[in-house]
Amino acid sequence: MQDHYYMLVVKPSSHIELFSDFLVDVVPVGFEEIEDGFIIRSEEDLETVMWGIEQFAEALQRALGEVIDVEMTLTKEKNNDWIAQYQQGITPIEIDPFYIHPTWEEPREGMLNIAIDPALAFGTGHHPTTASCLRGIAKYVKSGDEVMDVGCGSGILAIAALKKDALVDACDTDPLSVENALVNANQNGITYRRLWEGPINETDEKYDVIIANIVADVLVFIASDIKKRLKEGGILILSGIMDKYEDKVLRAYKSFELTERLVENEWVTLVVTLKGNE
Repeated sequence: MQDHYYMLVVKPSSHIELFSDFLVDVVPVGFEEIEDGFIIRSEEDLETVMWGIEQFAEALQRALGEVIDVEMTLTKEKNNDWIAQYQQGITPIEIDPFYIHPTWEEPREGMLNIAIDPALAFGTGHHPTTASCLRGIAKYVKSGDEVMDVGCGSGILAIAALKKDALVDACDTDPLSVENALVNANQNGITYRRLWEGPINETDEKYDVIIANIVADVLVFIASDIKKRLKEGGILILSGIMDKYEDKVLRAYKSFELTERLVENEWVTLVVTLKGNE
């Protein structure tokens, strides 16, 4: 262990959820969420991360047409036990019947426990899109269902479906996500029916439930592939959608019936049902 580490405090003036989404994709270590921003700690210099955050803020300003300021403070700290300090800042989350907790926390009796370490990958249940998907899985996935998790990330949603005794396949185009999804499944003592690196169209299976927590543009792009893989009467849980892009997604899935709409802050999760084949 080095005798020092770097600590970067990031405080965006608005759209904290979008910055969180960005950080989980680019930061190679876990980060702590605080009331008005984030704390990133690493034994490696974080100047490149600072530059990336600045570029993201500028791109976000252009996309949204509003001023977004980001206050960042980078310091060099003595390396006492920052890992223990970081762990103290990570709290478990309960989304009935699931209890998502890091491995250093005890499971909760009477709940479906999911152990996920935040440093491994995106998807700990704290982000609104992940939380909404977990609520959808709790309500719509039944024992014995064949389930597909598209863009599985950390595997948290696939693991939740497995905890409900479903048969689960999962895929992601990012090899690191596939690796982390496998690690997390093993950590929870469960097994995917199939896990692969690549898109959904690499399978010929048909599913009772398909979960896709990605982004709106990708959901639109893969709409036809998803429809081919869903059983008649099957349920689709679409997430990662900013509210301003909701209509675009609904148009791409116009042959589906809207069953439920879950909203948290500016994020929307759509549960839709396939009534018949066109």
